[in-house]
Amino acid sequence: MSYHPERPMIVQGDHSLLLETHNPQFNAARDAISPFAELEKSPEHIHSYRLNPLSLWNAAAAGHTLAEAEAALHDYSKYAIPPNVLEEMRRTFARYGQLILTRDDEQTLRLTISDPFIAAQVAKEKSLVDKLKQQIADNIFLVDTARRGSLKHALIKLGFPVDDQAGFKDGHQFDLNLRSHTLSDHHAFELRDYQHKAVESFVASGNHGVIVLACGAGKTIVGMATMARIGMTTLIVTPNTAAAHQWHAELLDKTDIDAENLGEYTGARKEIQAVTIATYQMLTHRSKKDGEMANMSVITEHEWGLIVFDEVHVLPAPVFRAVSNIQARRRLGLTATLIREDGLEKDVFSLIGPKRYDLPWRDLEQSGHIAEAHCIEIRVPMSKDDHFAHAIAEDKRKAYRIGAENRIKDSVAQALIEKHDGEGILVIGQYIKQLTRIAETLGAPVITGRMSSAERERLYTAFRAGDIRLLVVSKVANYAIDLPDASIAIQISGAFGSRQEEAQRLGRILRPKGGPSYFYTLVSDESEELKFAINRQRFLAEQGYDYLIEDWGNVAN
Repeated sequence: MSYHPERPMIVQGDHSLLLETHNPQFNAARDAISPFAELEKSPEHIHSYRLNPLSLWNAAAAGHTLAEAEAALHDYSKYAIPPNVLEEMRRTFARYGQLILTRDDEQTLRLTISDPFIAAQVAKEKSLVDKLKQQIADNIFLVDTARRGSLKHALIKLGFPVDDQAGFKDGHQFDLNLRSHTLSDHHAFELRDYQHKAVESFVASGNHGVIVLACGAGKTIVGMATMARIGMTTLIVTPNTAAAHQWHAELLDKTDIDAENLGEYTGARKEIQAVTIATYQMLTHRSKKDGEMANMSVITEHEWGLIVFDEVHVLPAPVFRAVSNIQARRRLGLTATLIREDGLEKDVFSLIGPKRYDLPWRDLEQSGHIAEAHCIEIRVPMSKDDHFAHAIAEDKRKAYRIGAENRIKDSVAQALIEKHDGEGILVIGQYIKQLTRIAETLGAPVITGRMSSAERERLYTAFRAGDIRLLVVSKVANYAIDLPDASIAIQISGAFGSRQEEAQRLGRILRPKGGPSYFYTLVSDESEELKFAINRQRFLAEQGYDYLIEDWGNVAN
């Protein structure tokens, strides 16, 4: 067996790639494999990647070839490549481009399948019967344009990605330019190199797909720059009203758009303009439980040239269904992580588009574009009463909540706040009763979903201005909230083992501030909560962060 000890990579039979970070060839190997292998973990010594169908299809969609992928493995692997890995990679890579969707006429699309065996399987597949209009040859099917999204969605579930070349309808022209200086403080403004690359990757690869950048790295700026490149009417869909207002402020500050051309479609206002900002909640609102989602027509009936889905990984199921009906629109998804605990990343691929650009969080940290972060889990003891209640809890969910709401966490949080006195601090949690209790103890305002949007924004504004240095926040602050002065996050409870939530909460403190940020997670020792904490740690370890675990007694002394 050939052996090349000087090379940095080991390719394993389970399709994982292990990459030595201290090897002189590390950077070259990482750059070579990144287009087609998914980064899973990036601790300090060994980074692990995985070859999977979605990563290979993303690579193929971006124009990378099988020859490039095979060359990268052969050039940097210490050992011979396991034959099963090469064979499966070839088969998976070959799937992309076998099914091509093109436009036949205004009402009809054409699905052409180059592999006769796949064509035969598609023809007899019961789940596709209502999505195919007519079979006009052994390998050619006609499809109603209205079925474009649902067909792609169904096919990828069967393992057949579609290369959608059917093109897009043009929305009304609307020219928008980025400013050279911000309007608010007249600071020089230009795209960072990676932001420019992200926009170019999206535009060059077909104007549909997803950009993955860490919180604080300027995804909103990438969105605005893409809007300037497309030059058409745009709908921006955000997770909440606060995020919608931030988009509104950023557009006025960094582009030449007039306020009269900027509309808001939220609970407070419902106006459609050349650029309109809506929320997922507003689009999916029903006046009664089984009623229609009348506001969904904002997506489906207006002539948008581009739709931007902010925090695309949180797309609710009704919006996914709506997106399946608007495949003729250019679609940009923005997110810090495509992780979904329900495993529906393939839905994002088929309905929004392939991943077009991704940059590791630690690369952004090392270049100074996001803050250096230290992640620390603190194990907190429970009182005898809580420990007993946890032991006799009727189910694991009840036991988890007892551990999560551990009252001793209140004093731990208070001690950490005193330790970081004067810094911008967020105490983040899951349970309203717990948050209200700790806010009263700390004498701090608490932000929950029950608070009006106006009051929430007043508190966020006061925090940004430095008038408030401590906020207690529920999960409403997980997404798309810009609090640039926050440098300390104390997580007192969370949504079980959600890596996605961990990513978003860490993102609240990643704006560069000239010093390190600290992300504390308080976990009840010897509890059900401890089991879920391991899954939450995974995201941080996968991004290359050191994750320290401390007993509260050691931290307190």
